[in-house]
Amino acid sequence: MIKRLSTFIIATASLLMLSTGAFAQLPSPSYGLNLGNTMEPTCGVGCWGPPMPTQAGINSMAAHGFNTLRIPCAWRYQSNAQGTINSTYMAQITQIVNWALAANMYVIINDHWDGGWFENDKFSRYSSTLNSKMVTMWTQIANNFKNSSTHLLFACANEPNASTQAQTNVLFQYYQNFVNTVRATGGNNASRWLVLQAPSANIDNACSFVTPSIMPSDPAHSLVLECHNYDPYQFTLMTTDASWGNMFYFWGAGYHVANQITNRNSTWGEESWISSELGKLKTNFVSKGIPVFLGEWRAQPKPAETDLTGQYITQNRNSCTYWNYYFHNALVANGITGTCWQTNDIIDQVTGAVLDQNALNAVRGASYVAPIQGL
Repeated sequence: MIKRLSTFIIATASLLMLSTGAFAQLPSPSYGLNLGNTMEPTCGVGCWGPPMPTQAGINSMAAHGFNTLRIPCAWRYQSNAQGTINSTYMAQITQIVNWALAANMYVIINDHWDGGWFENDKFSRYSSTLNSKMVTMWTQIANNFKNSSTHLLFACANEPNASTQAQTNVLFQYYQNFVNTVRATGGNNASRWLVLQAPSANIDNACSFVTPSIMPSDPAHSLVLECHNYDPYQFTLMTTDASWGNMFYFWGAGYHVANQITNRNSTWGEESWISSELGKLKTNFVSKGIPVFLGEWRAQPKPAETDLTGQYITQNRNSCTYWNYYFHNALVANGITGTCWQTNDIIDQVTGAVLDQNALNAVRGASYVAPIQGL
């Protein structure tokens, strides 16, 4: 009995040490932004609208309380036929990273959609050709940043298109090679935290298909699992009705309307759903010492619609602030870090001016705008 008890105590202590130490890779709580639609367009930097940031823009993000910056990148698009990354692009990303690190922010750089060369592979079988492209790309990135602060994290992909156990198994073969590639470059890469995307970056897929047995072997024991969340999509991002479902304008029971367009009230995915989804990540990963990073999340107001007018427009905007406020605080409650999706619409990336104070307050979990009563 004594031997069994001592073994249990040692095992429990080891788990607690892992769970405590595993969160050093990002500040907790994290107040995070994406540099969305800026460095990852496959038509060139800034061609989707948001311009390349300035140091003033990055400094303003930090000054307004954001301590984490995710930079979506398009490395393969910015490479030649041999896979050599354009030196100008590498210098641009390096400059942004250095500005953010100098402002005491943590930074995540990934390979985003990037034309779908990796994430749309479908992962039906392991491809040595695909693996070679990935290794060539990450060898260059890792060598460029090998001496950068460990407050910089590398994320292998974005939303890899896998939705079965078999596809997940193939995907994680590439992740093992990603880990090996980065670690082999030495310097701070020997211990740098590395971020691995769940299949399709989906929470349910993560909980169903990602198990300790398929996690890559890592001598540094510094791996993070990434998921994204836009539930319910009909409210957070959907901009036109579809055959499978219509847009929601109002999320959260307090924001539901009772007199007109009641068909636009959310019918699923509200507070209890969000808490349940994030709770599953805590149970399956966080509580077992595997950090989870929510790389993308945010609800954004709807564009002009024929049935969205007057005070209903305001109610929709207010409801978005509540979703963002609720989601951020649910992340914190479950020990999860994250970066909300923004495309130069919260803080101006060039001037540093605050563009939407209500949105800023909400995504930081500080406050939200109350609903209009009587609608």
